[in-house]
Amino acid sequence: MRLCHRDCYDVWQYRTTYLIKFCFKIGKTATETYQLLQQAYGEDAMGRAQVFDCFRRIKEGRTSVASDPRLGRPSTSRNEEMIAKVRTIICNNRSLTVREVADDCGISVGSCDAILTDDLHMKRVCAKFVPRLLTDEQRERQTIARDLFEHSCEDVQFLKNTVTGDESWVYGYDPETKQQSS
Repeated sequence: MRLCHRDCYDVWQYRTTYLIKFCFKIGKTATETYQLLQQAYGEDAMGRAQVFDCFRRIKEGRTSVASDPRLGRPSTSRNEEMIAKVRTIICNNRSLTVREVADDCGISVGSCDAILTDDLHMKRVCAKFVPRLLTDEQRERQTIARDLFEHSCEDVQFLKNTVTGDESWVYGYDPETKQQSS
């Protein structure tokens, strides 16, 4: 059974590294450690090169089993400045696609999507980006609606005394004959 989730794999690899450290402390060689891992985990065992590399690092005096920092350029697309830029673009036009926002900002679609969902806590609803959480105005409407509902449950006459209206005008016409209705 192969581990498919990255987090589970990282935890599994972290624990395996501790097992390698344990084998080193009790005097096992890298080859013996690799064979023990193969015996215990079979197909899912850490690769030979990984075991030997980990064993070498422990032998050199490394005390932490955490990964070394990765080489390369640090991410520049998910910083405060870019988050503010994406927020401004979305507030001006909520019907833009993720690709359009990414092109406007000059970042990748994945980074733009991460900013929208993780940093700005938004999701796409009916071709618009909306906050996942309710605004103060929406919470107030929800409270008023809940109060009206509770009041209608307590007082049977409440709905009979309530006057409602809207701003739509409807033209009423009752055709008298079949010819008039067409």
